Amino acid sequence: MGSLENSSFSKLRQCSLAANATSPFVVDIPYLLSDSLTALLSIVGNLFICTVILRNRKLRSTVTNYFLLSLAVADFLVGAVVIPCAQFTDVGLPRSRPQLCLLMLCLLLMFTQASIFGLLAIAVERYISILKPFQYQSLLSPRNSLLVISACWLLSILTSLVPLMGWHDPLPPNRECLFNSIITSTYMVYFNFMGCMLAPLVVMLMLYGRIFSEVRCQIRKVAEGEVNISAQKRRQIIARKELRMATSLFLILFFFILCWLPLHILNTVMLLCPTCCIPSQLTLATIILSHANSAINPVVYVFRLRSFRDALESTLLCICSSSPFSTSGRMPANVLEVPPLHNTFLPGK
Repeated sequence: MGSLENSSFSKLRQCSLAANATSPFVVDIPYLLSDSLTALLSIVGNLFICTVILRNRKLRSTVTNYFLLSLAVADFLVGAVVIPCAQFTDVGLPRSRPQLCLLMLCLLLMFTQASIFGLLAIAVERYISILKPFQYQSLLSPRNSLLVISACWLLSILTSLVPLMGWHDPLPPNRECLFNSIITSTYMVYFNFMGCMLAPLVVMLMLYGRIFSEVRCQIRKVAEGEVNISAQKRRQIIARKELRMATSLFLILFFFILCWLPLHILNTVMLLCPTCCIPSQLTLATIILSHANSAINPVVYVFRLRSFRDALESTLLCICSSSPFSTSGRMPANVLEVPPLHNTFLPGK
């Protein structure tokens, strides 16, 4: 999302300079601090996920966690690489080095796109887990899962390198590395937005809608099979489970749309209306939201999983304790029994 950020931020700069040509460009300190905090949260949260999965044998042996680990790596790189690089390019750095500037902007595209494709891969994995449980082992074997993850990263690399292959403009006369001065708006709107963000969003909506329909039917069948409860109690069980499922699906899609869509919409408005000046506070708010997606993903996709919380707790106890057993008598992480996650289709289940 750093690339989209630079597009909007450079437009913001142009509006500011047009209003007062003698005023120097000043970095917004509250925005810079908020963005840095978002980067820190992304790094810490996703680093925890990678550490817990890699340290726990049970979690490493579960196919679902391959996809969660790939997403965590992408989001970690967003916090560690994308946000710092985006902050440099916000002020035009590096200057007078067109190849380095273009490579940096392509890296911004690559890691944020890897995060989006990672979310899409998780949606596909959960769809197969729920609607094709008997074919799950064959369709998503460890080898096939690694191939899917590799394909997501390869696709991210290819789409991000399109500007490097020629779809870009030369450095402006002032030699500043600003995204909107180098990468064309048509690429960002028609290729990056519609092809690389909107298309995955539509697919995710379709997959999670189908999952909701299927699991709703399963909940009703299970409840109707209970013969020792009253009809009223059965309806309460169905309603409670359906509400919990709907809430989980809503959170997944809501945060994805909330974080990624606003800034894309602003870039589309700027393409269709080059003379329009977007309010600076609105622009900065959408930038923070776009970066916050990588900090929110660990909470939405991983930390709400009960089995992962158990593994995280045992890992922290193992790290903090100098003996194989903690004072409370808990077992260390390497002997903790963690249930398989391949049929855990929603967070918190």
